[in-house]
Amino acid sequence: MNPGTTRSRRTACAALALVLPLAALAGCGGGSGGVSAEEGSGTGTITVWAHQGVKAEAAALRSAVESFNSSQEKVEVKLTLIPDADYTKTITATDASELPDVMEFDGPTMANFVYNGKLAPIEDYVSAKTLANATDAIKAEGEIDGRRYGLGMYDSGLGVYGNKKLLDAAGVKYPEGLSDAWTAAEFTEAVEKLAAKDSDGKSLDLQEANGYASEWGTYGFAPIVWSAGGSLLKDGKATGALDTPAAASALKTFQSWKKYVDPNTDGNAFTKGRAALSWVGHWMYPAYSEALGDDLVVLPLPDFGNGPKTGQGSWAWGIGANTKNGKAAGAFLDSLLNDANVTAMTEANGAPPGTRSALAESELYKPGGPLRLFADQLAKPCGDSAVDRSCVAVTRPITAGYPAVTAEFGQALSDVYGGADPKAALAEAARAIDQDFSDNDGYELR
Repeated sequence: MNPGTTRSRRTACAALALVLPLAALAGCGGGSGGVSAEEGSGTGTITVWAHQGVKAEAAALRSAVESFNSSQEKVEVKLTLIPDADYTKTITATDASELPDVMEFDGPTMANFVYNGKLAPIEDYVSAKTLANATDAIKAEGEIDGRRYGLGMYDSGLGVYGNKKLLDAAGVKYPEGLSDAWTAAEFTEAVEKLAAKDSDGKSLDLQEANGYASEWGTYGFAPIVWSAGGSLLKDGKATGALDTPAAASALKTFQSWKKYVDPNTDGNAFTKGRAALSWVGHWMYPAYSEALGDDLVVLPLPDFGNGPKTGQGSWAWGIGANTKNGKAAGAFLDSLLNDANVTAMTEANGAPPGTRSALAESELYKPGGPLRLFADQLAKPCGDSAVDRSCVAVTRPITAGYPAVTAEFGQALSDVYGGADPKAALAEAARAIDQDFSDNDGYELR
C-alpha cells in the first residue's frame, strides 16, 4: 500500500462522514469484501440493528419483530434501534466481528460496507419467493457483481409537485405523466411565467435549505446530469462521463433558476403558496397533500434530452458478514419483507413499497393512485450504468468509492449554484474523483 492509497482511503471515509452523514473513520480499510456468512443451525437468537426512523417507522419495525418472534419458536430476534444521526457511523466504527446478524443500511453505503467486509451475500439464505417479489429497482440497488447484498422494504423517487391553482392562474400547461414531461426549456418557461405572477418573483422550491454540497445535492440533482446523457461515473471513471458539454449545459440551466428560487428556510414555501413548484421526493406528499388537497399535482422532473430521470434507492437490509447463523437471518428477512410488514412500513412513511405485490395494492401507488407517477418511474429502472431514454429510475453509483463521487459532485453543484462556471466545476470534480479511484486501485473487491 503506497502513501497515496492510505491518504485517499481516509479522504473517502471522511467524505462519507460529511455527506451521508458519518463521523467515525474507524473500519475504513480496503478491499476485503467477498466474504460469506456461515449457515448455522437456523435456530437460536439473532441480533438485528436498524435506524430508528420516525416514530411510526419504529413502531412498524417493532411490530414486525414481535410478529416474527411469536409466529415460531426456532429463532428469536433481538432488535436494537440506533438514532439516525449515529447509525451509519456506528456501523463504520464497529469491527466486522462485532456487527449484528442482520442490519439495515442506507443504500449508497452498501458497496463500502461490502468492500470493508461487513456485509455478506444474502441469496443463499433469503427465499426465492422473497427475491422474486422484490421490484426491479430494489434489485438494481442491492447487487454487486452478480451477488445480492441487500433488499429494501421501500424505495424512493423524485418529482415536481405543482400547485394547480397557481399553475392555472398563470396559464401554465403541465405534464400528465412521463410521456409528456416538460423539456428543460419548457420547465424554465413555466418557472418564469409563474414568477411573473408571484409577488416576490420566487416561484420554485429546490429545497435549498438542505444544502447542495450534501447527499441531497447528489440525490436531488444528479438526475439533471443523467437526463442530459451524462453520468456521475462510467466504467470507473468520472472524466468523460460527468464533465460532458451536455452536462455542463444542463447545470447552466439549473444555475439560471436561482433567481426564481424561494430559499425555503422555514420549510413552508410550497405549503404556504409562496412557490408554485417544488422539486423534492415522495416523502413530502403527506404534508403537501394536507395543505393543498385537490390543488396538488405530481409531475416528472424535466427532460434535458435523454428522457426524464429520477433517483431511487433508500434503506435496505442485509446480513452481517460474520454471522454464524445465516439461515436464521434469512428466515427473519423473509418475514420482514412479506406484504403485511412492507405495507405497514410504507403506510407509516409514505414510501413506494419495495415488493411487487405490496406496490400493486398500495392506495398511493397503484394505478389511479395519487403517487402513481413514482411507481411508473420505478417500473423503468436503469441500474447504475445503462442510462438511456428507455429507463427513468437511476441507482446512484454502486461502488465503495461512492463517498468521493457524491462529495465531489455535491461540491460542484453547490459551486455552480453559487455562480461558478459549470464546465470548470464539473471538470474539477471529475479529476478529483478519478484521482481518488486511482489512489485506491479502483476500489476493486478482492
